[in-house]
Amino acid sequence: MISRRLIASRSPFQQIGRSPMRMAIRRSTNNTTTTTTAKNAATKSETIAAKPSSSSTTSSAAEESAKSFAERNPFIFQLGVATAKTSAADIMVQVVVEKKKWNEIDLKRNGIFVVFGFAYLGGFQYWLMVNKFNKWFPTRARFATLTLGEKLKDTAGMIDALKMVAFDVFVHLPLIYFPCYYTCKEIVTGTSWNPLVWMKDGVSKYWNNKEEDCLAMIKLWGPSDCIQFSMPIHISMPFRHLVSFFWTAYVSFTRGGSNEEDNKLKRTLSVSGDSAKIEK
Repeated sequence: MISRRLIASRSPFQQIGRSPMRMAIRRSTNNTTTTTTAKNAATKSETIAAKPSSSSTTSSAAEESAKSFAERNPFIFQLGVATAKTSAADIMVQVVVEKKKWNEIDLKRNGIFVVFGFAYLGGFQYWLMVNKFNKWFPTRARFATLTLGEKLKDTAGMIDALKMVAFDVFVHLPLIYFPCYYTCKEIVTGTSWNPLVWMKDGVSKYWNNKEEDCLAMIKLWGPSDCIQFSMPIHISMPFRHLVSFFWTAYVSFTRGGSNEEDNKLKRTLSVSGDSAKIEK
């Protein structure tokens, strides 16, 4: 009986061989281990999330390398096209229309066209028709990526495209390009070294030829602009330069012949879609 009472009087912790302090320590240890494991797992997941996987990096690099040079460097590409096209157009006129031999080509004149093509056509026109047009006509980039069927349903995009055509035909070409082109021509053909004289004579000649020049400009660049401003941006400017080159070839062959009656040679040069008559 006494032994049974002694056994019954022992605490439950003594019966199972555990003291309250031992159990508290073990619980604390278990909790600490669980917390540490959870923190390590969270840190590992954050590290994985922060570092892009090698597969995604490889995929991005592959997509970038798959793009053409024109897509990756649109400004540099069209700058080269504009410069080369303008030089080639002038050389073609000198050789084909003016019947010069290759060793008789006026390199100074051609150099002026190179500078004009580089600075104005490749530089200023890109700034105007890409940088500024994207701000003034915000639907342009989205509209250019749509299919023809989607474009016809996009009223806002079509309105912006028509606005760009109107701005180019009625503002840019007649008020900015023509004066600059005629002034550049005066730098080449004029006898004065005064820039004010170049501008005065250039604008005066443009004013005398404005009706013919503007009519030719509207006939060509009205329809051409409708195509250009619906194309992706990285090929829209090279397309413009391409049209300009073939327009130069056309007007050179159709208006570049000699006139035996008055012994005058009239040639019409066109750079980036604008024509200028020079009498000699």
